[in-house]
Amino acid sequence: MLDKISSFPIANLIRNKSIQNFIFLAIIQASNVLISLISMPLLIQGIGVDQFGLVNLALSVVIMANIFVSFGFNLSAPRDVAINQSNKDELSHLVSNIFSGKIILAFFTSILILVGIFGLGMFEGYQTILIFSLFMLFSEATLPLWFFQGMEKMKLISIGNVFSKLLFLLGIVLFIHKPDQAKWVNFLLAGSAFSINVLLLFYIHYELGITFYKPKFNKIFASLKSNILFFLSLLASHISVNGGLIVLSFFASSTILGMFSLAEKIGMVLRMFPALVIQAIYPNASKLYNQDRPKFYSYALKTAKWALVIGAIVSFGTFLMAPIIIKLLSKKELPEAVDFLRILAFVPMLACLNNLNVLLFLVKDQKNLMFRSSWLACLFMVVSSFFLTMYYGGVGLSFALISTEVFVFVVSLIINFKHNINDLKSLLKLSLGRKDS
Repeated sequence: MLDKISSFPIANLIRNKSIQNFIFLAIIQASNVLISLISMPLLIQGIGVDQFGLVNLALSVVIMANIFVSFGFNLSAPRDVAINQSNKDELSHLVSNIFSGKIILAFFTSILILVGIFGLGMFEGYQTILIFSLFMLFSEATLPLWFFQGMEKMKLISIGNVFSKLLFLLGIVLFIHKPDQAKWVNFLLAGSAFSINVLLLFYIHYELGITFYKPKFNKIFASLKSNILFFLSLLASHISVNGGLIVLSFFASSTILGMFSLAEKIGMVLRMFPALVIQAIYPNASKLYNQDRPKFYSYALKTAKWALVIGAIVSFGTFLMAPIIIKLLSKKELPEAVDFLRILAFVPMLACLNNLNVLLFLVKDQKNLMFRSSWLACLFMVVSSFFLTMYYGGVGLSFALISTEVFVFVVSLIINFKHNINDLKSLLKLSLGRKDS
């Protein structure tokens, strides 16, 4: 009986590297959310609501700047690492160039923000907090998540992420007690992450045998140039996902804005699911596409189907549980927030529709196609959200956000029909139970 259970496929799922990638990526995101929820009341009690708002404002500026520091490497690097897993020399040059490029971008971005502060008088009211927050750019630059993702060894970095967040939490308890200490909050967040990153870099060098070479600026420039479309795609995606609240601020009261913000934060956590699926399967899918095309088609189709099924369960579950979820988080009855969440609940299911399209773009390194689809989606989101919000408020914005997911799926499918028709035909034949001739 035990032999039968152990031989059952579900019992062996956790041995699959892609499943392990997904689990550890989920642990990283879950720990981020959990520590955020725990630290929030501690910070508000220690530095006050006003300073807490300024700390988050500075954090939002740095998060936007981090898109420039990452410069699309979080999309391209896992594929390159996965393909070169067994070639230590090539991997060493690749890793050296990417880390050097990101650190240079962190310095450049820091200088731009400092010029904005001291030269142009920008960010008035939270300039000191923002200056201390710039260390976060270097914690992003040294984060080796993309390396472990490509190597399909996510366990260590997920443990490291949890430790860095616990260090941050300990720092808040020990050092953040007064409003004038607000400038240290984001610095502590960056410092705890940076210290763990340094330890991970030692592990990469001494345990995995990766050599860190002196940066070759021509190679760094070439990699930055090749990644510019990925960077622009990520920027467009960031605007599409996070720009709705800005649009709503022009038309709604602060009360409606707060209720929509609550529903949107829940929606953004749910939106992580399809993104985590792509990140988890991307390295193995890249290897299969280059080494065994039929296995890639089978693997991609199977993961896409399961992602859609789980996404649908998550969406319908959230729709049904929306009143309970809102009351649990807000401690109040907020009917408008429930309405917003019931619409946004379908974001993960609709986003899963596009997983197969995005996977094809990534494994084939088609930056230009991803660029087109993401910016068309961004334009659609901005236009639709403006008009729907103007006439229907938060409900209109919610429909604009879920319609954007449908729009990007249709656009990406059309682009794939035009540029990747043979791959789509093979996937369709396999889904219908037919073999390629």
